[in-house]
Amino acid sequence: MNESKPPVKFRAVMQESGRSGFRKYRALVYGDRGIGTVLRGELLGMVAGGVRGGFGLWLRSRLYPAMFARTGNGVFFGRNVTLRHAHKIVLGHNVVIDDNAVLDAKGETNTGIVLGDNVYIGRNTIVYCKNGNIRIGNNVNVSSNCELFSSNDLVVEQDTVIGAYSYLLSGGEYDLQDRERPFSQQSGMNTKGPLSIGANCWIGARVTVLDAASVGEHCVIGAGAVVTRPVPPGSVAAGVPARVLRSLDAAAST
Repeated sequence: MNESKPPVKFRAVMQESGRSGFRKYRALVYGDRGIGTVLRGELLGMVAGGVRGGFGLWLRSRLYPAMFARTGNGVFFGRNVTLRHAHKIVLGHNVVIDDNAVLDAKGETNTGIVLGDNVYIGRNTIVYCKNGNIRIGNNVNVSSNCELFSSNDLVVEQDTVIGAYSYLLSGGEYDLQDRERPFSQQSGMNTKGPLSIGANCWIGARVTVLDAASVGEHCVIGAGAVVTRPVPPGSVAAGVPARVLRSLDAAAST
């Protein structure tokens, strides 16, 4: 990570001098969009954000797509979904964003978030950037109460399932050698490299995958594991820190 990047941390933006409260809010939620975009987003949120039942789903499916860079057909939004920098978010066909989820593509130089076709983002799940990028492939299921964070590049390939309360972290490191600034004053955007989760993986509940600790395709990561280093394709891994227990290919041949 390059510490010279513009501030994208909430606290840093709110402490900037020379900006009104409205301009700070616009920077955090809408980026460099004009006043018309801000007013439209606020109005749509007030009119449709909390409407219950099937009518609410229908209303949001008709009104919300205008805020995004691009949306496919059959996209549904649950109640009280939080959207930030939606102009840098692309949604494929038949995407479902469940109640209270957050999609935040915040950043000054990033491209943002891309969700492929048939992606499901579970209730209370947070998908957010600090000047990073997130791409989620077709048919990925992200369960409830997960966090997917990127200040670098985070990719989840197609057909993968991520269990509830899991945390995928691309970036988010602090500089241990910096004696001038306490951790609370750092950006928390240092990174060891991009993070990728391969196709057709099963990530169990409450799994944490740390910065640059990528997982190969067709892997199973046991519930509660903390992945601190790359897992080779076709592996079953579990534990804290996670270690490879066996090969799926070997298990299938016995």
